Parts: sequence; C-alpha cells; structure tokens
Amino acid sequence: MSKLGKRAIIIPSGVSVKLEGQTLTVEGPQGKLSIVVHPAVLVAIADNIIRVSVKNSKIAAERALWGTMWSLINNIVEGVSKGYEKKLDVVGVGYRVAADKQKITLTVGYSHPVELAIPAGLDVSVEKSQISVKGPDKQLVGEFAALIRDQRRPEPYKGKGIKYSDEVVRRKAGKVMKAVGG
Repeated sequence: MSKLGKRAIIIPSGVSVKLEGQTLTVEGPQGKLSIVVHPAVLVAIADNIIRVSVKNSKIAAERALWGTMWSLINNIVEGVSKGYEKKLDVVGVGYRVAADKQKITLTVGYSHPVELAIPAGLDVSVEKSQISVKGPDKQLVGEFAALIRDQRRPEPYKGKGIKYSDEVVRRKAGKVMKAVGG
C-alpha cells in the first residue's frame, strides 16, 4: 500500500477538476494544467475530493505508480491554486541580470551575455540581484530555475555565482602560506 496514495487530495475552492478518459484537467486562479493518468492508476472525483488507487495492488510496478501519480496530481492541484516560486541570488562583482517578457539576460563573467528564453506559463522577475521564477507548473519552475543556476554555479572559494536563496554554499579555505623559514 502506498502511504501517499491512500491520502485524499482535497480540491480547494475556485479549482475545477475534470477527468476525460485518461486525461485529468485542473483549472484554477493560477492557470490550467493537465496530466495523462497511467492506465494502471484509477482516479475518482467526488465531493471536492480526489482519490487515487491502482487496479492491482499486488503488482510492485503498479504500487510504484500509485504514489507517483498521487504526487503529480497533488502538485498540479496545488499549482493552479497557489502556484510555485523559486528564488535565486546572483553573487559576484560585476554580475548583472536583466529580464523582460520573453528572455532573461545574464552577465556572469563570460565574454558574452547569456540569454535564455523564458518558457510560456512562467513569470520571471528581477530585483537587484535576486531572480524570482513563478508559475503553476512545479516541474517547469524547477527546471527553468536549475537552467539559470547552471549558467554559473556557485564556486566554493569566493562564493561567486548563481545560487538558490535557501542554498548554503560550503566555503573552502584557499591556499595557506607556509611559515617563513620553515
């Protein structure tokens, strides 16, 4: 039995859920998302509650899908009601960030500025040296934030680079000079 799969997903007010065949569509104030439910997984919607189960809980592969599909469905329900946000900090002398509706431009120590196209459905804003990536799709928000971070990962000696706001960069000591006359 799946510990997560047994739990019911409560549909918040202002969110509508429709199941058509194997496609589950969730619409709310933050947007509209849909997911294709695996054929081995059963989804039941009643009284503002979504229940997820599998056809045969004795098969290990189906039990593995149970918790996974529950989590994916829960993520899209939460995404269209509240949304997701990742914050990144740009640390370094001369490192700059600029964003408009279609692209984000990073000047992070290369000979050229790095331009990244912002995917549809995401909202990227920049305040001083902090980048905020918002959207209803948890996977898309996480992937785009990781793409931004990969342009210049934080290095352990000076701490320069792009890091998540809650990330702790373990700093290393630099070269230590030996005592004179040794």
